[in-house]
Amino acid sequence: MDVFWLWSLILLVPALVLGIYAQVRVSSAFNRYSQVPSARGLTGAQGARLVLDSAGLSNVGIQIAGSRLSDHYDPRTDVLTLSPEVGNSNSLAALGVAAHEAGHALQHAEGYAAARLRSAMVPAANIGTNLGFVLFFIGLIFYRNGLLMGVGILLYSAAVLFTLVTLPVEFDASRRAMTQLENRSILVGDELVGAKKVLSAAALTYVAAALMAILQLVRLILISRR
Repeated sequence: MDVFWLWSLILLVPALVLGIYAQVRVSSAFNRYSQVPSARGLTGAQGARLVLDSAGLSNVGIQIAGSRLSDHYDPRTDVLTLSPEVGNSNSLAALGVAAHEAGHALQHAEGYAAARLRSAMVPAANIGTNLGFVLFFIGLIFYRNGLLMGVGILLYSAAVLFTLVTLPVEFDASRRAMTQLENRSILVGDELVGAKKVLSAAALTYVAAALMAILQLVRLILISRR
C-alpha cells in the first residue's frame, strides 16, 4: 500500500478530535438536562404533539421506539419516532430533542428548500459513501487507475455535499424548536437555556461529520495526484 495513504490519515485528526469532543458534549448535555424536569410537566411526545398540532400537522404521527438518541422524523411516512428516553420523559433535554424533530416535520410541510434538497440527495449520498470509496480504493491498490480513482472521488463528493446541505437543515430545525418551545410556553425562562445547550451540542456533531467528509475528500484528491 502507498505509504502516503497511511501518512495522509493525519489530515483527519482535526475532524476526529472535533467528533470526539462533540459526542462528549452531546452525552454530557443530554445526561445533565435529562435530570431536570420541566415546570409544565409535558413529556417529549406531548410537547412534539403540541408543536405539530399548533402548525396544523395533526396528520403527522408520533411513535415511541428505538434506542437512545435515535429520534428522527421520516417525511416518507409522516411519522416522528422518539426514543423512550425522549418520548416518555418530561425533562428539558427530552423536550428540546422532541421539538427539534418536530421542527423537521414543519420544514417538510413548508417545503423548506434545504430539506427538500437533502431528501433528494439521499440516494446519491448513499452511493457516494459506499461505492465511491470502494472504487477509489480499487483504482489505487489494484490498477493505479486515475480514471477509476477520479470516478470514486466524484461519487464521494456527493456524500460530502450531502453533509454540507445537512448543516442548514439541522440548524434550522433547532431554531424552529426553540421558537416553538418558547411561543407555546412548553418551556419557560431558564428552561429554554437547558434545551438550547442540548441542541447546540447535537448540532456540533453535524459540523464534525461535515469536516470529516471534507478532509477525507481532500485526502483522496491528494492521494490521487501522487
